[in-house]
Amino acid sequence: MSAMQSFSICSKAIANNQLSQYIIMKGIHFTVIAFTLLAFACSLASAFDPSPLQDFCVAIKDIKNGVFVNGKFCKDPKLAVAEDFFFSGLNMPGNTSNLVGSNVTNVNVDQIPGLNTLGISLVRIDYAPYGLNPPHTHPRGTEILFVVKGTLYVGFVTSNPDNRLFTKILNPGDVFVFPIGLIHFQFNIGKTEAVAFAGLSSQNAGVITIANAVFGSSPPINPDVLTKAFQLDKNVVQYLQSRFWSD
Repeated sequence: MSAMQSFSICSKAIANNQLSQYIIMKGIHFTVIAFTLLAFACSLASAFDPSPLQDFCVAIKDIKNGVFVNGKFCKDPKLAVAEDFFFSGLNMPGNTSNLVGSNVTNVNVDQIPGLNTLGISLVRIDYAPYGLNPPHTHPRGTEILFVVKGTLYVGFVTSNPDNRLFTKILNPGDVFVFPIGLIHFQFNIGKTEAVAFAGLSSQNAGVITIANAVFGSSPPINPDVLTKAFQLDKNVVQYLQSRFWSD
């Protein structure tokens, strides 16, 4: 083999090697770009995916069968009027003549259509003497409570495994926050009526009253499940279920 032939073969080998490296590097480059675009697209999808505004929203293919959307259908802005953003009556006390001695007056998107998509709502809570707003949770909203009248013992419990209890006694002018999703309560420890107002970080924060959900579900939860969960006698569980079903 001549020197020229050897040089030619080496040159081709070097060129092929450089080409291979170039292709590999380009492949890595395009892979990085692809993953970057995918991550960017995912971040956009996440950023514009709204929080649920009801317990569930089952997807359907035929919109003719659609009843609910994640929120409310929107009115043509040109047809909006002042009444869409107005509610009257929060000065009126709620009826506390019930077993727990409290009443919640809601002012959410169902009462003020203009709240749709704004992520905020309001409630008035009236308490009879020793009345209780029983342990409950708002699955879609944080609550900030402002006491106007009376003295309330309030608190919330953190999630597992700590289940830490935070409590405070509130007087008129005091404010307390209940983080989203955590079980909380308010108890009027005074001999007189109490009143509080609360803002929620959702147009429809939802509410799950623990006792009602556990012992008053429809259909009832199998008593064996609750007997083991609460470490109670089965007769006690069935009695509690009968109380919530009858009431």
